[in-house]
Amino acid sequence: MENLSFDRTLTELDHVRLTNLLLRDKRSGSTGSQQTLPIEQLLDAADIVPCREVAPDVVTMHSRVLLKDLQTGEKSMLTLCYPPLADASAGFVSVLSPVGWSLLGRRVGCTVTWPTPSGGERMAEILELEFQPESVGQFAV
Repeated sequence: MENLSFDRTLTELDHVRLTNLLLRDKRSGSTGSQQTLPIEQLLDAADIVPCREVAPDVVTMHSRVLLKDLQTGEKSMLTLCYPPLADASAGFVSVLSPVGWSLLGRRVGCTVTWPTPSGGERMAEILELEFQPESVGQFAV
C-alpha cells in the first residue's frame, strides 16, 4: 500500500466533507468499521489549508486530472468525485476508490500508485490539472 504520510494538501472543506462522509458510512455500517481505510490515514496525515489558499497544482475534490500510466504510456482524464457521482466509463472516479485516494492532495508532477483488485499495483504521473474548482473561485462545490 502507498505511504500516505508524505506531502498531501487538503482544503478545509474537502477535509470536513470527507470526514463526515466516513463517519456516516461507519455509523450506517457500509464500510468495515473495525478496519482503518487508506482515506482515513490520508485525512489524519494531510496538511489542511483554507480553500482560498490551496495551490493551483493540488488535486482537490472535483478536479479534472490528466494522468499518464507509467507502465503503458496511456494518458487518461479523470475527475475526482464523491461516491454517488462515480462513473468510471465517464471518467468520474470516487475519492474512496484506490485511484481516487491516491490522487487527492497530490500535486502536478507527482507519481501516484494504487493497488489493483488482483493484488498488483498501478503507477501514473499527474501531468496536468485541467480543472481545479478553487483556482476558478468555486469554493463550495
